Amino acid sequence: MSIDVQEAIQVIRDLHPVIDPDEDYLTIVAAEEKIVASESKRKKELEEAHSKLKALSRIYEAARVSSTRHASIPSQADHASLLNELDNSKLSLAKAISDAEGLVGSKEAELAALKEEARQLEAYDPAVEHAKELDGSVLRLQLIKGLGFEPINDPSKHVAKMLVRATSGDIHTVDLSTGISEFDNTQQLWKLANS
Repeated sequence: MSIDVQEAIQVIRDLHPVIDPDEDYLTIVAAEEKIVASESKRKKELEEAHSKLKALSRIYEAARVSSTRHASIPSQADHASLLNELDNSKLSLAKAISDAEGLVGSKEAELAALKEEARQLEAYDPAVEHAKELDGSVLRLQLIKGLGFEPINDPSKHVAKMLVRATSGDIHTVDLSTGISEFDNTQQLWKLANS
């Protein structure tokens, strides 16, 4: 199976306008900013609601305690009216807190989804992928591997050996550091590949 190099180059050129790492990065940054802003707003609203509830609970408790005190306290009708008003306020705040907690739950689910999306976007680096696709050495290496040859580097990053996958399915190792001419090495590699 042979790969048409010109066709591969044209496909890479056609894909170049589609890939925009800057836009993906800006999307991630914007999502993180929205997440932070949403979490901060949620915490602030929840703290305000809790502080209002505590304040109203203290007022309610104070009103309840003061209702049993001496005659300087307002009349029973006034006191009952105040308690009803505070009860209504407490109920409306409790409902607001319940609604806020429901909203918090949905925002936490949304936050988790956005974090997962951000994690996936952070794990995927389109710039590196794009650079790999456009890097000539990577393309050459892919073509060489596609033809059944896989270079093995020595510690100094020079190609020392070559693994050859024959058409029969056998795998052969050719030592390229034996001093044989490049022409003879090439002939031997193709001979093994076609065996």
